Amino acid sequence: MTQLLSGTLSETRERLQAGKVTSIDLVNASFARIEELGAIGQLAFTHCYSQKAMAAAKVADQRLALGDDAPLLGLPISIKDSMDVAGEVTSAGSVIFTQNGAAEKDAHVVDLIKRAGAIIVGKTNMSEFAFSGLGVNPHYGTPVRPDHSDYIAGGSTSGGAVSVASKAVFATLGSDTGGSLRIPAAFCDVVGFKPTASRVSTAGVVPLSYSYDSVGAITRSVEDVIVMDQVLSQTDYDIPHIPLSQMRFFVTKDYVMEDLDAEVEARFLETLARLEAAGATIIYRDFYELSQIPHINSQGGLTAAEIWSEHEFFFDQLRDQYDPLVAQRIERGRSITASHYLHILRKREELQAVAAKKLAFFDAWLMPTVAVKPPKVEALADEEAFFRLNGIVLRNTTVSNFLDGCALSLPLGDGIGLSISGLKDQDHHILTVAKSIEKYLSESSEG
Repeated sequence: MTQLLSGTLSETRERLQAGKVTSIDLVNASFARIEELGAIGQLAFTHCYSQKAMAAAKVADQRLALGDDAPLLGLPISIKDSMDVAGEVTSAGSVIFTQNGAAEKDAHVVDLIKRAGAIIVGKTNMSEFAFSGLGVNPHYGTPVRPDHSDYIAGGSTSGGAVSVASKAVFATLGSDTGGSLRIPAAFCDVVGFKPTASRVSTAGVVPLSYSYDSVGAITRSVEDVIVMDQVLSQTDYDIPHIPLSQMRFFVTKDYVMEDLDAEVEARFLETLARLEAAGATIIYRDFYELSQIPHINSQGGLTAAEIWSEHEFFFDQLRDQYDPLVAQRIERGRSITASHYLHILRKREELQAVAAKKLAFFDAWLMPTVAVKPPKVEALADEEAFFRLNGIVLRNTTVSNFLDGCALSLPLGDGIGLSISGLKDQDHHILTVAKSIEKYLSESSEG
């Protein structure tokens, strides 16, 4: 039965419209798969909505029978537990918010996918308040890779990535403040897209950073990410095929290429060689200015300041209910002054201007999504190891958030991802580039 979920979102949508499968079949298969996953499924999902999902599937089948061709009609999808669903409590990976009442209305993006016909089967686990790239959660458990359960799935959209990689759903909605869509996508060998922050409204999503928060999707193909992006951005566009021989890629040997795992570096360089063999032009340039980012964020950066503004009125009273590792990061915002906050904004603008000049004549910037392969769960038990690994895991992905760009992680296998990134509002072009790269890598591997 779970074979019904093995195809992509786009393929299955065609089967639904052709009457070869029903939404009820897919929803039943989705919950059967979650149950089949056992502990992995329990760690991935915080809530499952079996009755609501089945009721929605019945309506979807009726709409399909009438010829409705809404883009997500009848397809099981999961959402991150930081997004409001009317009538349900939003935990944001914390026990603190479970004390709140149920949401009065859907988050903007939840409303959009419902209107597009999606069947929400459940909410997925995450790092508390989305404030970690590792996906560790002491309250609800730490999601793990479905094929290697000793290893973390990455975060903060940890459970969502597992739900897609394990073929329990076709797509998941998540957020990305410093890599939270792309890191778990890389670690779980699926596709994750962080759009330009202003492209999709975050209304109804528990905020981490107003400056950086982006809402996007994780899927099993670039084509499926494009479908999700069209729904979320409320745009309709075509993706032209551009041969790799007409593309120029920017690669830097500094900062994002430092301290890479040997296997990550080898896989990345092998991929560049394959792209060059297909006719792509790879240009190596320096981007030493990026080394300023750790210093700029040394006191916690915009994220610490902005999440502190959300938590300061109840933080001290409820501190013992926080994940201690998250609480430490939130509390750094307490001491950030207005002048320091403005200093970070100015430095961010300066680096954005530098990036605009360096990337002006390139189709995309390529780098490893994450510098290291997925760590084992047990490796994160030590606090010092946690913060060290969290820093290195977030380093590359954070660059796109800091520069207010867009980026997609394409799976290279074994928990390694290829980051394809661009400047602000270059989302359409980056998706075009990603689809061409995915097509070539897939076809050349098969050959």
